Amino acid sequence: MSKGYWIARIEVNDPERYGAYTRALPAHIERFGGRFLVVGGHFEAVEGESRPRNVVIEFDSYETAHACWHGPDYAEVARLREGAATVDVVIVEGAGP
Repeated sequence: MSKGYWIARIEVNDPERYGAYTRALPAHIERFGGRFLVVGGHFEAVEGESRPRNVVIEFDSYETAHACWHGPDYAEVARLREGAATVDVVIVEGAGP
């Protein structure tokens, strides 16, 4: 079974409010067996538009990544970042087992 990933591009405009989200998110991710692979760090945008913060979270499967995002518990966590950041997220399936 292929792994699943959340890939997020983020521009924070209210660090204090966004901080509440980043403090709550890890516990939610861990409940689904997720692991943070990339959180910020140096990057180079070699084509297209970018945002200053990039995050990649790995899950054991695409289905788990999907369930983690679409469940009611994440909706509560996501409300913590409303108005604090511009966020683009895709949920993708990995290339293979």
